[in-house]
Amino acid sequence: MGRGQMGRNRATLADVAQRAGLSKTAASMVLNGREGTRLSAEAHQRVFAAAEELGYRPNVAARSLRTRKTATIAFVSDIVATTRFAGGLIRGALDAARERDHVLLIAETQGDAAFERYAIEAMLDRQVDGVVYAAMATRRLTVPPAILSGPVVLLNATSPEDLPRVLPDDERAGRTVTTALLDRGHRDRIALIGRNRLKERDPEVSLAAQARLRGIRETLSAAGATLLAEAFCSDWLPEHGYAAMRTLLTKPDRPSAVICMNDRLAFGAYQALGEAGLAVPTDISVVSFDDDPIAAWLRPGLSTAALPHEQMGRRAVEILLDGRATEPVLVPMPLRRRRSVAAPSA
Repeated sequence: MGRGQMGRNRATLADVAQRAGLSKTAASMVLNGREGTRLSAEAHQRVFAAAEELGYRPNVAARSLRTRKTATIAFVSDIVATTRFAGGLIRGALDAARERDHVLLIAETQGDAAFERYAIEAMLDRQVDGVVYAAMATRRLTVPPAILSGPVVLLNATSPEDLPRVLPDDERAGRTVTTALLDRGHRDRIALIGRNRLKERDPEVSLAAQARLRGIRETLSAAGATLLAEAFCSDWLPEHGYAAMRTLLTKPDRPSAVICMNDRLAFGAYQALGEAGLAVPTDISVVSFDDDPIAAWLRPGLSTAALPHEQMGRRAVEILLDGRATEPVLVPMPLRRRRSVAAPSA
C-alpha cells in the first residue's frame, strides 16, 4: 500500500465525530480526557466505540505542532550498538522511554563525522524532544554543536560543556574489588594487571582507568598496604593479560591475588595460570571489572564489578525527560561474587 493510499484510508477525528453524532470539538475533548465536556456517559461511550470501530489513532504530527512535543528521543552513539554491552544501555533507555510514552530513535555513527551530522540533522528534523549522546568507552568527547540547542544528556561520557552526564562509578568499583580481596586476608601480595599510561592520562581515551586505579590505591593505602607488583599492558585484551600473568609468575615473590583492570585481561590471566599448573583461587585469587558475558562461564566464575549499563541507559532518559541533573550521576558497579576469590594459600 502506498503512502498516499494509507493517508486516504486513515480515520480522522471528523470521522469519529460523525460516527458518534457529535462535534469534532466534543469528540476531541472526550478522546483527550479533558474535564468539563458536560457530555453524558453514553456519549462518551459512543465516541470511544466509534474510535475503536474506525481504528482511529491521534495524529501525532499535528499534535506536536500544538504541544511542541513529539514524544520521541534521539539516541546517538559512536559504536555502542555493536559492542557486547550495547544491549543493556539501549534496553534501559528503551524501557524508560516506553514508561513515559516516548519512542527511541537510535543512530550509530561508527565514528564517521559526516554520517553523524547527517543522522543528527535527520533526527532534529523530526523535532525530537531531546538527545541522549552515548559513547562506547567511558571517555571525554566533543558534542556536535547541532544538538546543543535542545535538551542533551551524555551517557557513559563527559564533555567540556556543562551537560548532564551519566557514568559508571569506576572509582568506587576500584574500592569494591580491592576490599573483596582484603576481606579474604590478602594484603601484601596483591598484584595489578593493566596499567596503561595512555588510558590513565588521556580522558579522551578513557575515564575508567584513572578512576579504577585511584580507588584501588586509596583502599590499599587506608589498609596500610601497597601493591606487590604492577604489570603494564599496551591494551586491555586477553593476550596482554596472558603475557602479564606469565611475567608476574617469573618473579621470586608470587602474588596471592591479582586485580585485572578489565575482564578480558582476566581471561588471559586465567589461561596463563592454567598453563603454569596453578588453580584459581586455590593458588591465586583473581578479581576484575566489567562483568563481560563470558565472566560467568569461566571455571571458576570470575568475580568482577559489573558495568551497570541498563541502569545507566534508564537514568539518561529519566534525566532527559524528568529534569536536569546539576551533578554527574554516578551509577554503582555491583560486585558479581563468583568463585575466583579465596583466602591466601600460604
